[in-house]
Amino acid sequence: MAVNDHLLREKAPIPELAWKAVDDEARERLTPLLSGRRLADWTGTTGWQTSSVDLGRSRRLDGPPPGVKAEGTTARLRRVQAMAEFRVPFSVSRDEIDDLQRGAQDPEFDDLARAAREAAVIENRAIFHGWPEAGFEGIAGVSPYEAHSLGDNPDSYPATVARAVDHLRRNGIEGPYALAIAPEGYTRIVETAEHGGYPLFEHLSRILGGQILRAHGLDGAVVVSQRGGDFLLDVGQDLAIGYSDHDANEVHLYLEESFTFRAVEPDASVCLR
Repeated sequence: MAVNDHLLREKAPIPELAWKAVDDEARERLTPLLSGRRLADWTGTTGWQTSSVDLGRSRRLDGPPPGVKAEGTTARLRRVQAMAEFRVPFSVSRDEIDDLQRGAQDPEFDDLARAAREAAVIENRAIFHGWPEAGFEGIAGVSPYEAHSLGDNPDSYPATVARAVDHLRRNGIEGPYALAIAPEGYTRIVETAEHGGYPLFEHLSRILGGQILRAHGLDGAVVVSQRGGDFLLDVGQDLAIGYSDHDANEVHLYLEESFTFRAVEPDASVCLR
């Protein structure tokens, strides 16, 4: 987990050993849930102080500031995209912290598990469906193609996914390709064997040439090119744990992240209803 001074971790009544257990638990919970970032190119972390990313574009201004006369002068304003940030609060029992210091190997961090799920859904949802108030669109929202109907019958999944892959290829979008799908659809895939007993998961993997992801926060499914460079995840502060306050029974913490998302090539995804 990333650590910065603004998180005030040194103020928390949590010894080093317990902090390690909390961080390890958060990492273990978050890693399998953050499916969106596995489809986007990670541009690196730039720190909590980063407020925006440079879009490399500008817009024309009417001219220099009012009151300035300069014939032939042109002026432009650089365009940037602001970072969005969020915090998900949770609590850790002080009794549990004491037990960790005594050598307990099975910490009970149920509220941390809940916060990790919520944080992962926030990030995934923003990557797949955008965050309008934060000023960016997601993978599914920018796709210019008509959505394909996936349906509820897993037997139809291979044909639908194959059509989506073919659609991308015919529009000049190379593979390999990935399928991100809501948890219910993912469960159908892993539970289903086609006629003759061939696992549906393996069949879809061969069609895609890439990964199949269980995506919390995604509505339906999306087929995405994994050639690289099409979708960018810009992170200021990566998911980290900070300290809020404490009382006699609990320490109040939070998960925090700042990020933004850019769809450089909208043509690189096909939505599946």
